[in-house]
Amino acid sequence: MIKTFLITLGLALPIVSMATQTRSLEHKVGQMLMLGFHGTTATPKSQICKDIKLYHVGAVILFDYNPVNKKEPKNIATKSQLKRLTAQLQKCSSDGKLLIAVDQEGGKVQRLKSKYGFYGKFPKSSDVVKMDQSQIRATYTKMSAELASVGINYDLAPVVDLDINIKNHVIHGLGRSFGKDPQLVASYASTFIDAMHSHGVLTSLKHFPGHGSSVGDTHKGFVDVTHLWKKVELAPYKLLKDKADTVMVAHVFNKKLDKKYPASLSYSTITKLLRGKLGYHGVVITDDLQMGAISKKYGLRNTLKLAINAGDDILLIGNQLDPKKVKSTKVLVEMIMGLIQAGEVKEESINKAYQRIQKLKAKLTARL
Repeated sequence: MIKTFLITLGLALPIVSMATQTRSLEHKVGQMLMLGFHGTTATPKSQICKDIKLYHVGAVILFDYNPVNKKEPKNIATKSQLKRLTAQLQKCSSDGKLLIAVDQEGGKVQRLKSKYGFYGKFPKSSDVVKMDQSQIRATYTKMSAELASVGINYDLAPVVDLDINIKNHVIHGLGRSFGKDPQLVASYASTFIDAMHSHGVLTSLKHFPGHGSSVGDTHKGFVDVTHLWKKVELAPYKLLKDKADTVMVAHVFNKKLDKKYPASLSYSTITKLLRGKLGYHGVVITDDLQMGAISKKYGLRNTLKLAINAGDDILLIGNQLDPKKVKSTKVLVEMIMGLIQAGEVKEESINKAYQRIQKLKAKLTARL
């Protein structure tokens, strides 16, 4: 009776509509999150599973190293355990297309190590370039097969930073670059992407707009590349703009591109330069927003606000660098919803990010 009365007054429909919109918007916000968590299982009772179900979390990132307890693995212990974990995680997701990511480049940066029963001997990029094309293809195809075999569908690689500063410890020092020539770097990266796609694994070009010229490490703190960065560092992104699944944005600060904010929080760098001038229209993912370059300078609320307004689609919160700063999904979602309600973030920005993410996830179905 009451329901009929409300409908007569025209009150019931707006109430239902508002509830649906709120749920829908919260769902879209959840899809923008890539979260790190502690645990080698994801049973229905685990916090990560509950969060994926309740908040529709779109992506997770897995690590082997455990910063809380160095004697215990964080997420990766053995092949069978990892395969079970990823299957459990997918069961928690409503669409069965949870993005499950790792950093697997080769060299020092490979999460699937020999001690866990994996191959673990994939070469670093600076050694890959010494191989012929068929060897390179075979190497990365083997890597993609191993990732896919344990349910990982998103590799945060390849690195397309140019090797232009020998004082750079993060890129040059670890041999993570394919070289100085942007055409060759793009060519090797293209082979990497094709190999990953052969087993249904998505990829991410990194670290836009270029980390190869830097000296500092954004994991630890503020890194200014204003006087070191070169325009040529943009070339691989331009060359691969139609092939890239996603682009990861670095936390480097460059006064020539944005006088106020680092790349990951910069509208000028992401929306105007990457999307506008370079013509890239896919998903943009941040580097870990808990890195020192961001966490030491911006509060969490401001970081989320700036990142979304800059044009980032996937917000990476690794919960890896500082055990005291683990962020709950509830806090993140509520904070973003609060920003929208306060008019500090436009709903349109969330909708655009959501659409790009769904387009990316559609590739998983097409390839698997």
